[in-house]
Parts: sequence; C-alpha cells; structure tokens
Amino acid sequence: MSWIFLIVAGLLEIGWPVGLKLAQEVETRVVGIGLAVGFMAASGFCLWMAQKHIPIGTAYAVWTGIGAAGTFLVGVMYYGDPSSIARYCGVALIVAGVIVLKLAH
Repeated sequence: MSWIFLIVAGLLEIGWPVGLKLAQEVETRVVGIGLAVGFMAASGFCLWMAQKHIPIGTAYAVWTGIGAAGTFLVGVMYYGDPSSIARYCGVALIVAGVIVLKLAH
C-alpha cells in the first residue's frame, strides 16, 4: 500500500507546478494558487503515508522523479515547452534512477 501512496504522491506532485503556471495569468491567478496549494497538501500527505514503510531517501527520490518527469511531459504537451532528444534522454535517466531505487528496495 505504501508504494501506491508514493505513486499517487508523485502524480499529485505534477499538479502544483501546473497550478503555479496557471497563476502566471491574472485571470487564473487565484484558481492557480488554490490548485497549487491543494496539490501540495495532497501530495505531501500521500508522501507522509508512504514513508511509514519506505525509506525516506527512496521515497523522496521516487516522489520527485515522478513529479519532475510528469511535469516535463505536461509542459511539452500542453505549454509548448521545448523538447529535444537530449531532454527526453534526461527524463529517461530520471525514470531509470527511480526504477533502480524501487528494485533495490
């Protein structure tokens, strides 16, 4: 169950940078900040639950890895962030590191 909490925490981690991106526009500032705070709280709670049975270093690395890779993909797909083979390779290295941490647990 802890790994499920950790995966959910990582997926929720994607939400707060998106909320902050929305907050850049005056029309969606309040909604964006509200989303960011809500996603931060939910992600933090799930991370806290996951750390009951997963070592802190592993949990934090997996959490941030999912968040970083997911936020990168959202940025490329929805916000026109730059994409290149090198950037995708960087994300693949993050994902590979997360997999190694899971397998070594």
